[in-house]
Amino acid sequence: MRIFLTGANGYIGKRLLLALLGNGHQVICMVRDARRFAPPNRFAESVEMLVGDLLKPETLDNIPVDIEAAYYLVHSMSQNARDFARLESESSENFSAAIQKTNARQIIYLGGISNDANLSPHLKSRLAVEKILQESGIPLTVLRAGIIIGAGSASFEIIRDLVEKLPVMVAPKWLKTKSQPIAIHDIIYYLTAVLGNPGSYGKTFEIGGPDILTYKQMLLEFAKIRGLKRVIITVPVLTPRISSYWLYLITATTFSLARSLVDSMKNEVICENNEIDQIIPHHCLSYQDAIRRAFSHAGEDILISSWKDAWVSGRLPADFGGYIEVPTHACYIDKQQVNIADNAQLILERIWRIGGETGWYYGNLLWGIRGFLDKLVGGIGLRRGRTNPSELNAGDALDFWRVLVADKAGMRLLLYAEMKLPGEAWLEFKIYPNQNGGTFQQTATFRPKGLSGRLYWYAMFPFHIFIFRRMAQRIAMLP
Repeated sequence: MRIFLTGANGYIGKRLLLALLGNGHQVICMVRDARRFAPPNRFAESVEMLVGDLLKPETLDNIPVDIEAAYYLVHSMSQNARDFARLESESSENFSAAIQKTNARQIIYLGGISNDANLSPHLKSRLAVEKILQESGIPLTVLRAGIIIGAGSASFEIIRDLVEKLPVMVAPKWLKTKSQPIAIHDIIYYLTAVLGNPGSYGKTFEIGGPDILTYKQMLLEFAKIRGLKRVIITVPVLTPRISSYWLYLITATTFSLARSLVDSMKNEVICENNEIDQIIPHHCLSYQDAIRRAFSHAGEDILISSWKDAWVSGRLPADFGGYIEVPTHACYIDKQQVNIADNAQLILERIWRIGGETGWYYGNLLWGIRGFLDKLVGGIGLRRGRTNPSELNAGDALDFWRVLVADKAGMRLLLYAEMKLPGEAWLEFKIYPNQNGGTFQQTATFRPKGLSGRLYWYAMFPFHIFIFRRMAQRIAMLP
């Protein structure tokens, strides 16, 4: 089948793309920026890329007419619920109008379980998108899911942060809310199984794993699997805003996402019908098995995708083209150059492993303190880490940086700072090979914003000289 896939760079989309290609389908992937899209080489002939933005209808005219099915996996996110709902509606309306001009016989949408009467803004928006897609006239298949458990999912990473960092938790009352978690493995199974299945046309299904657990039970089960003893005390006095700050400070999530999650956690997400079992019989993984699979190095959950690479986890606009050309005018620049012998390729590998578990080669404690201070002032902190320990692609999150350019053939890596700053900052690594070995160049560029930006640079200048010089030397493997 020829399939149109939106959200191809997202957490679900990346995994679904591999499954669809593995099943022999032709997939047209719509992305907002071509630089972020890197399909597997072995499936190159089965993938087409289309650059478009569902919030810009004029960019949707090139959607092929001969597609047979379309997946809607786009999830807009903004700083407040009003903008969030508006963007969701506009996006789904534009998608619906565009797909009506094609030969598509099915739209598949992944939403959220929404059985409570008083839904959170997030779940209300998901339900509104569902209704808009139903009005397209094209048979719609809706899969409603709750908490998704898999390596790199927001839910999984937040649970891991809480359990592995806090021996004792004083937590809000929403930890008593019940949920029916489902493994990412089973999400992908259902998304592919309903494709082209006439029994799923025009139907809404609720999907979940076999376990119904409170969030407190989920945390304690996670701790048990990890061999950790944890004590959780729930109190009724934490407001949603305080709860959001608590989640934000402890985990790698942003405050806006933390607030959306906290608001949604007041709603029970439990399947009320099992009609999916009549159409697609399938035994879902238990919560415990989903956790074990996420940690397994033998399964496909080895961070094929991560929510941290999504734009909602940082501050850089999705269209980051204007940031790739590093400015020089009115900027403060720290440039370190190191002559290298015949080990350029080894140094390149070290550059590509920077951040995350590897660290920054020098002053990791100071980098950690900077990340902690960033969290205190509302930034993203240093906890995002990186999705893959050795590979980087444009658009990836890298601690509190965002990858703008990852040109391994050209021996260049360019990062943009997403921490809270009175200005803008870039960090570039470049190797210039020659017959004698070459030169490794590391350049930190800061474009200040007003007087506060200039004061910030001068206050940090002594640290920058010391840290950046030693970091460049360590990357180049000098003593």
